[in-house]
Amino acid sequence: MTTAVGGTGLEVSRYGFGGAPIGNLFEEVTEEQARAAVDAAWDSGVRLFDTAPHYGLGLSERRLGAALKGRSGYVLSTKVGRLLVPRPRTGRDDEGFDVSAELTREWDFSGDGVRRSLEESLARLGIPSVDIALIHDPDDHLEQALAEAYPALAELREQGVVRAIGVGMNQWQAPLRFVQETAVDVVMLAGRYTLLDQSGLPLLEECVRRGVRVLAAGVFNSGILATPTPGSTYDYLPAPAPLLEKAARIAEVCERHGVTLPQAAMAFPLRHPAVASVVLGARSAEEVATNAALLSRPVPDAVWADLASEGLLAEGSEEPAVRAE
Repeated sequence: MTTAVGGTGLEVSRYGFGGAPIGNLFEEVTEEQARAAVDAAWDSGVRLFDTAPHYGLGLSERRLGAALKGRSGYVLSTKVGRLLVPRPRTGRDDEGFDVSAELTREWDFSGDGVRRSLEESLARLGIPSVDIALIHDPDDHLEQALAEAYPALAELREQGVVRAIGVGMNQWQAPLRFVQETAVDVVMLAGRYTLLDQSGLPLLEECVRRGVRVLAAGVFNSGILATPTPGSTYDYLPAPAPLLEKAARIAEVCERHGVTLPQAAMAFPLRHPAVASVVLGARSAEEVATNAALLSRPVPDAVWADLASEGLLAEGSEEPAVRAE
């Protein structure tokens, strides 16, 4: 099953492959493991693949480009805003990726920076153009991203270098400005429309009004919605006790209906008509197979009704979606 991305002609699969783990996020992934993960995603029907220069200092882009070479009928997304530049020291990357640090990231949301970033991404991916380009995490550079990065991407869209443009962030307020003030096609929203956090609902409602599609990422809030036990993380920090308690209550409701918490966490964002795909990172073929199996299992409407009646879902997020075309 696929969903159209506005008038771009792109169709994305409901399950999208997130490429951060194959960029050695937190731990090393071998070339063989990375290729097997992409192959498994393809065999599971995944046709949306997401990456970024940030992921492993370009390693994710190189691996994904190599794995997709010779295939067709997929949608590939990458990002702009961080340039990779040489640095005169050795050691390991200090931003969570298990890679050597011959390169470093420099924020650059200027028009020239965006064009250079995309050109270098295309070289790493081994392709002449890309389907989706997202302005990546412009939290501290929002005005420049709106005034310079967006117009540069819009020009590249007109030139056919990219087919759809947008923004990818871990907050909803800044993407809302992009949706209201520009002609973006897509938003990647991480962690702000999940079973634990529906704060992004105003953004999603505006996206429906304006025909902008949402790619939902971070659906486990970095771990707590996969395993809600002491030591779990929420947004990459130790989860506070109230959130652990809420996650456990959600899990109890799910279990009453024979549904696991991860299964519900994946299914929840797709109920909203703005959401076209859930993007799930995976570092192995086994993780891909698990994700695909969970997404294929329907979650009874009674789960959402019970979560709402117990005050565990925000008002407006419990209703079944009527998908916009």
